[in-house]
Amino acid sequence: MLVPEGKVSTYGDIAKAIGAPRASRQVGWALHGNPYQGTVPCHRIVFRDGSLTDGFAFGGKDVQKALLLSEGVGFSEEFKVDMKNFRWTF
Repeated sequence: MLVPEGKVSTYGDIAKAIGAPRASRQVGWALHGNPYQGTVPCHRIVFRDGSLTDGFAFGGKDVQKALLLSEGVGFSEEFKVDMKNFRWTF
């Protein structure tokens, strides 16, 4: 279940999709430990309000934002994705 390029999803969306709607924190921990950057596009997962995480595993929110911008994802504020136009749900 990959989030397509140019879109984002939330930790909660992923938790719901796997049948564990209250497990968004566990989704975050799993993505934080992602050893397959580039194959598993964890940079496409954001908080429900579009915020990026300070703890992005591969270099912080500046790197996460750069990756998302390179895919065409728009931002409504400096570190908040425009969720109305770029959120992808399962």
